[in-house]
Amino acid sequence: MKVVINTCFGGFGLSDEAFEKFLERKGIAFDKVEVEVEEKSWLNGPTYFNAGHAGDDDHSLWQHQFFENQNRSDPDLISVIEEMGEAAYGWASELTIVEVPDDAKWHIHEYDGLEHVAEDHRIWG
Repeated sequence: MKVVINTCFGGFGLSDEAFEKFLERKGIAFDKVEVEVEEKSWLNGPTYFNAGHAGDDDHSLWQHQFFENQNRSDPDLISVIEEMGEAAYGWASELTIVEVPDDAKWHIHEYDGLEHVAEDHRIWG
């Protein structure tokens, strides 16, 4: 199975173009609202909402909704990254696709945004 992880400090994230392509593949219609703050930061850029609900926080579309742990093996996510390569990288991210055995129970381990896939095991104490 293919799994997407971030291989640099910063954090997982897609570029705006890659996120839009992902939403389109999922059949999710969206409105894009441009947001600008005065200083250069990761906060600059668009905010996404379900179509017809621009500005309604109850209908926000955030990347973290879609890409928590096991969702990183989503076939549409994998396809977008394979097609776009580095153009799919979001702010402070370098995305890599790793192969994990299909029968493995796994999770993504993260430290300051740097990630790796670890096989689940038991821990006590």
